[in-house]
Amino acid sequence: MHDDQEQPEEAFAYESVGTMLRQKREAQDLSLADIADKTRVPIRHLKAIEASDHDALPALTYEIGFAKAYARAVGVDEQLVADQLHEEVGDEPRQQRRGEQDNFQPADPARTPPRMLAWTAALIAVLLVIGYGVWRGLFWSGESDDPYLPEQTTVAQSAAAVPAVTAPTPPAGPTADGQVVLTASKEVWVRVYNADNETLLIKTLEPGERYEVPKQANNPMINIGRPEAVTVTIDGQNVAPLGPPERAIKDVGISAQALMARDEGGTQQPAA
Repeated sequence: MHDDQEQPEEAFAYESVGTMLRQKREAQDLSLADIADKTRVPIRHLKAIEASDHDALPALTYEIGFAKAYARAVGVDEQLVADQLHEEVGDEPRQQRRGEQDNFQPADPARTPPRMLAWTAALIAVLLVIGYGVWRGLFWSGESDDPYLPEQTTVAQSAAAVPAVTAPTPPAGPTADGQVVLTASKEVWVRVYNADNETLLIKTLEPGERYEVPKQANNPMINIGRPEAVTVTIDGQNVAPLGPPERAIKDVGISAQALMARDEGGTQQPAA
């Protein structure tokens, strides 16, 4: 093939390209692992090159690429290695070589992606799978016909078994026998007495002070100079003011029944 071209003497000083590369490696005290790290060529392919086991290698193009990368790693002329390897392999049909069934590497192994890149790609793939699972759980969990949710019928039945929440019943209005409470919003003098004109309370109430009108009192009434200074409630519910602001009142009934009659438009009868 290159009979008319003078070859360097070194090309014929070795039994094979593999023998030459192995001796160069050993002379530099390098291991196959060292060469694999430099070239990114698998150690099994480096062993096959050193043993001239061409059938254990991929197609000739890849084998030459591996050998040239090996040559660069040990400081040998890579073109010399490529030419000599062509001579060794000759025109052997490619389909007879087991290497055709191996995992092919790039023509130039030095350009193969680093191992870290492969790990990064694998990690991204795992994250994508996890993300899809989370997305499916969030957005498809309510689909009744989703085949990936075998327990959906049980969940639906459990939800149906939960009793419906009823709206709270609004509190009832004040009753005729409810508790009347006077609460002072400012300092004010009051007198509370019954139908027999017996005094039940006579004092100046301080702001925030409360007085509960006895339920058993006989038609309790009030005498107050400033009705707006007292808030009146029945069972905690406000009722209308006892009178207009800044206007004294007397003989105004403050039983629950009398206050409710006033709110309903009834006429308050003063005590005799």
